[in-house]
Amino acid sequence: MELKIKELTKDFKDFRAVDHVSCSMEQGVYGLLGVNGAGKTTLMRMICTLLRPTEGSVTWNGKDIFKMDASYRKVLGYLPQDFGFYPDFTVQDYMMYISSIKGIRPMTAKKRTEKLLEQVGLRKMKKRKMRNLSGGMQRRVGIAQAMLNDPQILILDEPTAGLDPNERIRFRNLISELAEDRLVLLSTHIVSDVEFIANDILLMKDGKFFMNGTAEEIISSMDQAVWSCTVPRKEADRYLSKYLVSNVKTVPGGAELRILAKRSPAEGAVMEEATLEDAFLLYFGEKAGEEHDGEV
Repeated sequence: MELKIKELTKDFKDFRAVDHVSCSMEQGVYGLLGVNGAGKTTLMRMICTLLRPTEGSVTWNGKDIFKMDASYRKVLGYLPQDFGFYPDFTVQDYMMYISSIKGIRPMTAKKRTEKLLEQVGLRKMKKRKMRNLSGGMQRRVGIAQAMLNDPQILILDEPTAGLDPNERIRFRNLISELAEDRLVLLSTHIVSDVEFIANDILLMKDGKFFMNGTAEEIISSMDQAVWSCTVPRKEADRYLSKYLVSNVKTVPGGAELRILAKRSPAEGAVMEEATLEDAFLLYFGEKAGEEHDGEV
């Protein structure tokens, strides 16, 4: 089981969305982490054969995925960032409809639908119309439909976008369960989505991979320390303009800051243990999970 990306590039007129990226993935969970606009969605759409690359190749077990055509789609499951559905379909009707598109026999589709809705915790909701589901439930249906053909490759593009913390936790647990015997590639700009479940994290910026490794390896690569200090509230803006500050908390007597710096930024500053969110701030220059304009 190997998905190999080699020098993959995608140009849109005079804009390069993905710039000569290469990696090799096997069984397990891979987190594609970067701010919106980094090129994550474009990369995933090429892996799903929805876009043809300008240069480079993607192979599955040594075979070009674009030449494999239908045989590749049989091993692929995909949940796009915005997946469409007919709002008046019930959950069960929607699953059966997607099964027919994927060429799954009705008897097999019915059994798979029952099993998958149980797995994503929606068995009791199968007669409910899609429009009456919460955002989190709709995303769970999205994962279920991506799993209908029991894929070896599962591609999830920003699967927790817009979900509350409880639904995010449910998603992470579900993804860990699904990854037992397949390759899962999950793109996100939310650090907590991949911090504890990804075997390998790929950092993507301006269409390029610039680092990969486990969460621990990425954290240990930081060349700055993390400090906690309390400063007078009127001085907080000065620290915000001078340092990378990952958190500001108002406390009695001032503002408590979490600062990335090579040396102690203030008298009495205490060194803290670094997290993946601190690394995200260092490498991307912005806080993890901030909202941005449309993805590329």
